[in-house]
Amino acid sequence: MKITGYRTLQTVHDWGRPVGDVNGVIASGITDVPIVILETDEGVEGIGMGTHADLERLFPALEGKDPRAVTALYDAMLDRVFKSSHNGATFGGIGAFDTALWDLKAKLAGEPLWRLLGADDRFVTGYASPLDAGIPDDELAALYGRFAARGFTAAKLKGGRDLARDLARFDIARDALGANDPAFMLDANESWNLKQAVRYVSAIEEKVDLTWIEEPLRRWDAAGHARLSSAVRAAVATGENLTGLEQYRPILDAGGVDVVQAGAVWGITHLQRVAIAAHARDLPVSPVGLTANFAVAAVAAAIPNHLTAEVQDLGSPVGVTIDQEIAGGGIVLGDRPGAGIAIDEASIAAYHASGNWQEPAGPHVRSPRAGLRLADQGA
Repeated sequence: MKITGYRTLQTVHDWGRPVGDVNGVIASGITDVPIVILETDEGVEGIGMGTHADLERLFPALEGKDPRAVTALYDAMLDRVFKSSHNGATFGGIGAFDTALWDLKAKLAGEPLWRLLGADDRFVTGYASPLDAGIPDDELAALYGRFAARGFTAAKLKGGRDLARDLARFDIARDALGANDPAFMLDANESWNLKQAVRYVSAIEEKVDLTWIEEPLRRWDAAGHARLSSAVRAAVATGENLTGLEQYRPILDAGGVDVVQAGAVWGITHLQRVAIAAHARDLPVSPVGLTANFAVAAVAAAIPNHLTAEVQDLGSPVGVTIDQEIAGGGIVLGDRPGAGIAIDEASIAAYHASGNWQEPAGPHVRSPRAGLRLADQGA
């Protein structure tokens, strides 16, 4: 069997609500979902999700190769772009191809991916994380109530700008979840400096037993994360925007992360390798953004140090069917061979709405004043 080509699709996820964080909000709630389909000479196809970045430059590492050699092909893609940098968006293209390769491998084996990767239990523990920064306080209870109806007792709120509002929203989420002792996390999305983070988290902890504080500082600030971890009770969670083990090494060596995160958009092999690096240090792993790459849930089921996975929405993108159920406070993986992702290309072609994570008002564009505030409030 040989890889002969690939094609790309672009669909959207309609969240049915504004989505965003402290950096910005997409008011329409419609975001883009890139899809990559790897083709073979035997007609079996692999589906990947992530980005379309640099696919043309990466594909020569795969063309004519047996898709079952996933690990070797992953490293071949890294090697292909090592001088021009395999970080950032290019790493997302590698992740999309990587996911498609694993989907192919599992299909050829006639196994669901979670089973191929060695998992015994198809259930993946999760927490509610609906990117809630743009949701008015009076609508927040209904949003978290929908997650509570699926058994969730843990939630991550977006915040970091207004302490009083964040505390009030934790109270709303606690009531909506209806749990005796819910696990709460706060995600500041790299918007603070170190001392601001210490002050803000310390104030939160006077009222809330915070499980972790996520992305409090810039992703590369290993020393700052280590100082913050030693100054607050909450665990420090970070890593979703790091691409490649070489970027994790400084923060792991500095003791700057307590919950090691990996972005789902970077693919399956990446999460496996991050999990091994974390496991060697007795640290738990939490994958982030499974809405951008549902296949990563299969890895979460198989790794020994998985803590909990981010469940951002209860729906799926237009024209995409996922063989899984969100129930019992997590994800129940199905039995369909492969990663469990099916694509209806006709439905995608017929849908005309569009959205873009990179719109200027959205969460993927950093505020020019982020990290430059001394008080809790203000632009």
